[in-house]
Amino acid sequence: MLHFVGFKNDRYYAAVKVFGKPDFIHRHYDHRAFADFAPGDTIVFADGDDTQPVHFHAYDDSAHF
Repeated sequence: MLHFVGFKNDRYYAAVKVFGKPDFIHRHYDHRAFADFAPGDTIVFADGDDTQPVHFHAYDDSAHF
């Protein structure tokens, strides 16, 4: 699966050109997004990487798509 994390602007379109359309879009790197990741998934961050802290509060990304 392909996950995009934290994309808010034209960076999304640039990432789609490189990686293709994502299977999941996460507004934040939170516990809910982290729980969706599985071994072998590709995770593309708009800023930073997986060493950044996971947000304490979870956001319901599905409510906006």
